[in-house]
Amino acid sequence: MAKYLFSLFLIFGLLSCSEEKKAKIPEVPSGWQKMDTRTEASLRGLSPLTDQIVWASGSDGTWLRTLNGGETWESGVIAGMDTVDFRDIEAIDANTAIVLSAGQPAVIYKTMDGGNTWEKKFQGTDEDFFDGMAFIHTKGYVVGDVVDGKWALIETKNEGDTWKILELSPDGPKGGGSFAASGSGILVDYDNIWFASAGNASKIYHSSDNGYHWNTFDTPIIQEKDSQGIFSLAKIGGGVMVGVGGDFLKIDGVGKNFVISVDNGKTWRLGEGQAPSGFRSGVQYFQRFHWLICVGPNGSDFSKDGGENWVRFSDEGFHAVKMDKTSTSIWASGSDGVVAKLVY
Repeated sequence: MAKYLFSLFLIFGLLSCSEEKKAKIPEVPSGWQKMDTRTEASLRGLSPLTDQIVWASGSDGTWLRTLNGGETWESGVIAGMDTVDFRDIEAIDANTAIVLSAGQPAVIYKTMDGGNTWEKKFQGTDEDFFDGMAFIHTKGYVVGDVVDGKWALIETKNEGDTWKILELSPDGPKGGGSFAASGSGILVDYDNIWFASAGNASKIYHSSDNGYHWNTFDTPIIQEKDSQGIFSLAKIGGGVMVGVGGDFLKIDGVGKNFVISVDNGKTWRLGEGQAPSGFRSGVQYFQRFHWLICVGPNGSDFSKDGGENWVRFSDEGFHAVKMDKTSTSIWASGSDGVVAKLVY
């Protein structure tokens, strides 16, 4: 009898623990925990590895790294690059990272010793303007503005040690470009590459075979002016993708500032519910809670229904938002050296 009662208590205890865990799933993010990075650079490059190891980059040739969850930060300026804006960064490990500049010079640098030294790995032409970088394992791609009728696309297959131009990059309109706002206007998933064009022709370019063949798809996002369009893409899974943006000259504008695809980016529609509360330059899927988090200069919003409806949860403004590579934490970066961790 005692053994039977013990079994019942054990079962009820396990059920109780299970219910308690379910009850602890938050309904809404609590906000952001801001870090003291001791820099005033504008930080658009952001790449968290874990909830403890985070790299960032930005204006005036600045790079940053924390190894203890943001309690302390190391930072510096890449030699000779103090006028360059490093708008994207890819962390490989605690000591290795790759940074990408936007305008002139359009360059890629890599460190393998925690930022003590940086080696130039690629330099574009005088016409190049790089917009974003995306990696999967050792393979990475960079997208840049249209040059001579072609999108400037380069690739690496060895973690950024060497880069080569994609000869079969898609055609693009004269003056065409992508927004170098958060490094998240390009996505890579195994053999697939997606990137969003900007301005009055905000489309999605997609290759399913590592850049050998390309298709172009229209989107209904606002795109009447050069300041408008898709600024950031996120992939949820099951073919669902979300794009956010708007007009960076009207940061409180909410018209046509988010789009959704359910067929891996082939067709796009406007979201049917509540829009993000302004122009948004970054979006990230947080699979732990099935949340989408988007950020912009006037605040932050989240969605728990795949991007159909958005709820504002913070007035903190940021440029970029990224999930760490262990899928356990969400980080954001912005102006005046701001880096923050999502609290929930």
